[in-house]
Amino acid sequence: MKRRDFLKTSVLATAALAGTPFAAETKKEKPLVRAYRALGKTGLKMSDISLGTGGLPSPSMVLRAIDRGINYMDTAPDYGSSEEYIGGAMKKIQRDKVIITTKFCTPYNYPNHLQLGRKKKDYIQALEDSLSRMKTDHVDFCFVHAIGESDKNMEKEKKRLLHEEMLSAVEELKKAGKMRFLGVSSHGPDNMEDLLLTAVRSGHFDLIMPAFNFMKFPRMPDVLKEANEKGIAVVAMKTLAGAKDMKIEGKGEEFEPAALKWTLSHGEISGLVISIKSISQLDLYLSASGQKFTAADQRILDRYARRFGKEYCRTGCNQCETSCPQGVAIASTLRFQMYFRDYGMEKKALQSYARLERKADKCRTCEPKSCSGACPFGLPVSALLRDAHEELSFTV
Repeated sequence: MKRRDFLKTSVLATAALAGTPFAAETKKEKPLVRAYRALGKTGLKMSDISLGTGGLPSPSMVLRAIDRGINYMDTAPDYGSSEEYIGGAMKKIQRDKVIITTKFCTPYNYPNHLQLGRKKKDYIQALEDSLSRMKTDHVDFCFVHAIGESDKNMEKEKKRLLHEEMLSAVEELKKAGKMRFLGVSSHGPDNMEDLLLTAVRSGHFDLIMPAFNFMKFPRMPDVLKEANEKGIAVVAMKTLAGAKDMKIEGKGEEFEPAALKWTLSHGEISGLVISIKSISQLDLYLSASGQKFTAADQRILDRYARRFGKEYCRTGCNQCETSCPQGVAIASTLRFQMYFRDYGMEKKALQSYARLERKADKCRTCEPKSCSGACPFGLPVSALLRDAHEELSFTV
């Protein structure tokens, strides 16, 4: 066998791309995907732990994930170079063995989803550009991206969700074989549950992707139940509740697998996507695949909640923002700080914060601190915002 042929058929190829000695990965058994779940009525099955590509470091991470059994990849044009990295891996991927999802947006600083008012041709061009970057002729899902993030007006966001120009573009793209199914993603902060229910009841969507974790809100189970009853797939994101570093010592006491198992313990969930940027993260997250959520896992989550419950701004909640006399984008500011501090996405966080119209610099002199009193979870919102502004500002 020629050396180049050997590399194409061996896992050594992915090790070589990453520049990591293959021997380092063979010292112990590598965690693999152990469960696949149906994606609603689509006829597809996804790995319960799947690849989120925010901060994707290289094409080799795509190949490593697939080698471990991950078959679902979630990307977007505004996730850095992730679409190009998927394209770099495509020559080694058997296309019909993987599920690729992307979003209707453009490849600039996050968030850059297509807004209400864009034309049919804009949606078609956005997806065709994604296909070109990913070196594939079709995607399995394309999403209306980040519904409830850019506009507090729910009726306006509903119009974006069901925009006739978008739906017409989807119909044409499906007929051309360039996309198979339509999805919608939301982590709020505004009207997440109501907007997702609108999508579920519209009859146009095959998949919803909400933020969902063990520190979430009481209305989300209703959304999951109705989606499940209608055969609409649910893929969870933001499953680590802020991804704070708990530093728990002791074998089997890691926080992340417990959090992932909690999410997957809900039968309505088809699977979850989580950003994977290193082999150590791949090993850690896959250790939760196919595993039952236990009482020991619950104790770990309880400890996490006690430690970080007064620091974590719940993704999807925006109840305090109306109390701010300065109109600061509270939820977005604290989410961008989470990207900076806990997700390791410093550049994305800084750029996204810089684009906000109303930043938290106004919190330095604001009295009284009414936002803190309005938080249903008792967070010291004003103090958190001042800290976030210092961390996310380009000033020194």
